[in-house]
Amino acid sequence: MATMTLAEHVVDGPGGYTGIDATPEWAQEVRRLAAARNATILAHNYQLPEIQDIADHVGDSLALSRIAAAAPERTIVFCGVHFMAETAKILSPDKTVLIPDQRAGCSLADSISADELRDWKAEHPDAVVVSYVNTTAAVKALTDICCTSSNAVDVVASIDPDREVLFLPDQFLGAHVKRVTGRQNMHIWAGECHVHAGINGDELTAQARSHPDAELFVHPECGCATSALYLAGEGAFPADRVHILSTGGMVDAAKAATSNQVLVATEIGMLHQLRRAAPGIDFQPVNDRASCRYMKMITPAALLRCLADNRDEVQVDPDVAAAGRASVQRMIAIGNSGGGE
Repeated sequence: MATMTLAEHVVDGPGGYTGIDATPEWAQEVRRLAAARNATILAHNYQLPEIQDIADHVGDSLALSRIAAAAPERTIVFCGVHFMAETAKILSPDKTVLIPDQRAGCSLADSISADELRDWKAEHPDAVVVSYVNTTAAVKALTDICCTSSNAVDVVASIDPDREVLFLPDQFLGAHVKRVTGRQNMHIWAGECHVHAGINGDELTAQARSHPDAELFVHPECGCATSALYLAGEGAFPADRVHILSTGGMVDAAKAATSNQVLVATEIGMLHQLRRAAPGIDFQPVNDRASCRYMKMITPAALLRCLADNRDEVQVDPDVAAAGRASVQRMIAIGNSGGGE
């Protein structure tokens, strides 16, 4: 009787692929299959720890897409959500891009469609469209300049001050950019990441006051970013210990942190990389329930299935990809391509 292969233990359930744990046998098989397929494995900072640990590269969405474009391997396995794999395909049109579970979507990317953006542009025909990289390929194709959370301020500041700006889709990042730039002719789409929006100001205020010696790392997508700046502005918390950061910026800041404890307001997968970057610091989530179920759909079973069966491939229409690539390249040309998200 034939022995079942490890991949044959994969079970497809309503919450994603299961049936396999991240054992040494699993890791060995993933490595073998990746080498056989000439593939490199990329993992976003919000992925499960075992996925981050098996990856060749871990980082922010745009940073990983740029790594994909430069990688010698011909196959990219993007462990993240669907728009991230699309961005990798946009920047690597001649490579095969796989996502371990094509059902891994994004509430923020889904908060604006290409048709909605066309209608919004029609209402403001002379405006410059600035889209966060957390958008679909179709939205990027209708965008003038993309941005990341680490360079959004620079991107908006580079635009003629007399031109209207349509900023999308994240309302909290948009509010942060408007506050920093002081730009009044900036219209902000009312989209949000359900995970980041759920990290509220009351939680952050309570945590900050109960940990007065900690530093605060806050992602600008969070609903509590304004509260963090308010605490600093009112003197309730030292301003030099409040940091509004992209996920890539958080890793850099962790290495330079001087406090023994850091409160982190973002998706909890980020804690794994922060603890690896600065093992002597106590990193604690502002909200320990801030977990993205879409990110967590990239399970050990999903990754093994993807490599074993060469699934699921991400395709982007060539014309859409070309237009989207131009919006990303305009951002890079400004001189600060950021660290990803």
